[in-house]
Amino acid sequence: MASPRSAANPYKVFIAGGCYSGLAAAINLLEKCDSTPDGPISVQVTIVDERDGFFHVIGSPLALSDKAYAEKAWVGFKDVKILQRPDVRIVHGTVSKVDCKTKTATIVESSTQTESTENYDFFIAATGLRRAWPVVPQSLNRKAYLEEAGQHIDAVTNSTDPVLVVGGGAVGIEMAAELKVFQPQVKVTLAHSRDKLLSAEPLPDNVKECAINLVRDAGVEVLMSHRLVSSTPIKNEHGADAFDVVFQNGHKMVASVVIMAISKSVPSTDYLPKEALNEEALVNIKPSMQLKSDTIPNAETHFAIGDLMNWSGIKRCGGAMHEGKLAALNIHQLMLRDISGKQPEFKELEEIPPMIGLAVGKVALSYGPTEGMKHGKDVMRVFFEGT
Repeated sequence: MASPRSAANPYKVFIAGGCYSGLAAAINLLEKCDSTPDGPISVQVTIVDERDGFFHVIGSPLALSDKAYAEKAWVGFKDVKILQRPDVRIVHGTVSKVDCKTKTATIVESSTQTESTENYDFFIAATGLRRAWPVVPQSLNRKAYLEEAGQHIDAVTNSTDPVLVVGGGAVGIEMAAELKVFQPQVKVTLAHSRDKLLSAEPLPDNVKECAINLVRDAGVEVLMSHRLVSSTPIKNEHGADAFDVVFQNGHKMVASVVIMAISKSVPSTDYLPKEALNEEALVNIKPSMQLKSDTIPNAETHFAIGDLMNWSGIKRCGGAMHEGKLAALNIHQLMLRDISGKQPEFKELEEIPPMIGLAVGKVALSYGPTEGMKHGKDVMRVFFEGT
């Protein structure tokens, strides 16, 4: 058994990524360590994130449609009260390398671009997927983000021709509907290359049909089976900047703004050992959230959670937070083994069936394997009220 840890010698937990899963892991771990029956466990949590605050990613379509909401969607880490404690350190920077054998992580701090190395007892990878503009803002600090969002909203507000959203996945649907709600004077068109919206998701046809009906009910024009070929900058008949848009089926239109909502997200996992990743650079994990590898040293003390995992299900913030909680509980179990010799009882992640919650203007659509499909204002209140 190990000697009891103290404030001078705490368990060091390093979390790469401060969004849904990373913050859920930190908060749940601190709570468990504080309330351990035999006395609190001393822990030092370090969270490293390339942003200077928490950005509510699933609220991005709304944040890029409404300036008032944009103000609320980004919260500086210094303003997250639950994290303001001496055993939590938050670093604005990136993780460039993790050495699992020596249990060290290399950090590049944003303000100085200087490198530093930090030792840890447990590592959690929670850096998610790298998503392109305008799926999420690209700014890494709150001030630049508000400028970025504001410029986008101004361009839409001042449009004289339709605003074209390309891509009928969840982001494209929400973006088109939110723009129409907050800019009702603007004609919004949603174009999708397939004959059904949400075509990339393993969802029943009735869900996809409901989605298109709700989008149209929101006042958005929908162009199905329209694959974008080109959008060329021009001056429109009013002398304003615009785009000459051509689709593969020969349809043409002029748009004031073209919003691409079809970019493929890339896992942010290049700091991890190659042996931990699959061919798509997602992290292979055990149901306990630990790295699934026979060759990586100390794999049992390295965890991966959130969108960067190679696991079933549609990527969702609810799932990411659940995975963060499981990782925290399992790390706590490893701490107890170290302290008392008690064998850990891991919580395991089950296979996740397809499920979704989708905001479409003033209403929402939900689907799960048990409750089936629901839609309407009540669903909006349940899933998105207060977001």
